[in-house]
Amino acid sequence: MTKTAFDAIYLTAAFYKFVDLPDFAERRAALLALCEAHQVKGLILLAREGINSTIAGTPEDVHAVLAYLRSDPKLADLEHKESFSNKAPFHRMKVRLKKEIVTLGVEGISPTQRVGQYVRAEDWNDLISSPDVVLIDTRNDYEVEIGTFKGAIDPNIQTFSQLTDWVQNAKVLEEKNGKKPRVAMFCTGGIRCEKSTSLMLEHGFEDVYHLQGGILKYLELVPPESSLWEGECFVFDERVSVGHGLKPGAHELCRCCREPLPDGAKESPLFELGVSCPRCCALTSDVQKNSARERQRQWEIAKVKQINHIGTPQRQEKIATLLPMNTPVLYSFRRCPYAMRARLALLASGVRCEIREIALSQKPESMLAASPKGTVPVLLVNGLVLEESLDIMRWAMDQNDVAQWKTEHLLCHADALKLVNLCDHDFKHNLDRYKYPNRYELSDGIAHRELGAVYLRHLEERLTSGANLMGENWTWVDAAIAPFIRQFARTDRQWFDQQAWPFLNQWLERFEESPEFKSVMHKYKVWHHDARPVAFPATPSIN
Repeated sequence: MTKTAFDAIYLTAAFYKFVDLPDFAERRAALLALCEAHQVKGLILLAREGINSTIAGTPEDVHAVLAYLRSDPKLADLEHKESFSNKAPFHRMKVRLKKEIVTLGVEGISPTQRVGQYVRAEDWNDLISSPDVVLIDTRNDYEVEIGTFKGAIDPNIQTFSQLTDWVQNAKVLEEKNGKKPRVAMFCTGGIRCEKSTSLMLEHGFEDVYHLQGGILKYLELVPPESSLWEGECFVFDERVSVGHGLKPGAHELCRCCREPLPDGAKESPLFELGVSCPRCCALTSDVQKNSARERQRQWEIAKVKQINHIGTPQRQEKIATLLPMNTPVLYSFRRCPYAMRARLALLASGVRCEIREIALSQKPESMLAASPKGTVPVLLVNGLVLEESLDIMRWAMDQNDVAQWKTEHLLCHADALKLVNLCDHDFKHNLDRYKYPNRYELSDGIAHRELGAVYLRHLEERLTSGANLMGENWTWVDAAIAPFIRQFARTDRQWFDQQAWPFLNQWLERFEESPEFKSVMHKYKVWHHDARPVAFPATPSIN
């Protein structure tokens, strides 16, 4: 990675995958909520045939979204392309449902069924330099205008769906000596040429190739001195264009037609900033131009005042949807077992709240004002301050015990309370001294490890008669105790795994591998008083 990449603020990730997604519509809400929680912006298209997207944000946030997508087995091998910039590429986040992730409009054309041969960027030059290969640029005319491969044919189309008619009528694709030519096709990121090669195969072409990863992958990997690319590559975001190394180019965008400004456009009498360019001036009415002038005026006012005009109403509306008025506020610390048990209960009960991740070394004044004892978790709800983790668990289950965690109606309820009380007192006392002996002026914590093991052997015995501590079903008791057992085990995992506790080990392993655990261990940025509200859970409840 170059120094420029390290210095940049925004990571842009482009990705797509053709894959059968029969539930694509149901995926939209969770994906939008996740992106909003991470302040990632851009556009994601979902269709039955797959996913297509370009998103941007901090590297950590973008990679969190990618990790979420790849957690689905259908998208586990999702590939993406990265580039960096010091300017926000997008102002909004949209997740849209489409009939196709790239519109060709021809029934039966599916890259999941039939597609051309992939050619790596490193091998592309050799292929397109062959005299018997017809090289076709599958992009729109305004994209081709600012850059393309040397010798490429421009079909001169305004939309991708027009490619079908061009293929049927192009003389360059006619048979010679009873044989169709070899065809190489390319596009920006690879998605359009996957569909176009599927189309070519349907039309009887046999030797069909396409550039794997598209132009962006070529510009990323192939150095300028070896390149057959001429000009810059148009991209559908605020960068407008990129060159070799995916560095932002010099082109500007017309805010009316959303196409790159032609050479000399700004000197034309048909150009008006934010209103029109020589390419689109004749295509809009006076009413539309006046509306664009007002939009440009408001944008300039916002710029002078240093406020964000674009996307602000939409963002506020979405935050209000995720976190309406009177939403509970949870002060939390990711690794704290008390805070972990509270988050588990809120998740299981389907309670959404605003989460404020704190730094133990710099606790926020708002938390200390609500709870002077200064420990997490703290839940603020309708004027009520809950500052004990078990109180938060009880409150959450009283709102909605959808997971059926309660034990009040069971004969074992008194036993459940005793088991958790032993965890929070005797076991926690020994856990702290085993894990942090120096805090207590101890040479080591071995003696307290042995005392803690007494409790663990008791849990092992209980688990011999059921999958969980109160029987076959996971309850609030398991959720209250598991974070502390995990902390004890992680102090010396090798020693823990060597103990004769097979049932306890299996119970802990199921907990650590569960989607609930992964959800409550999601990493949030440390909250500060000017921070934008962030929802917990980051995605809607998994129950």
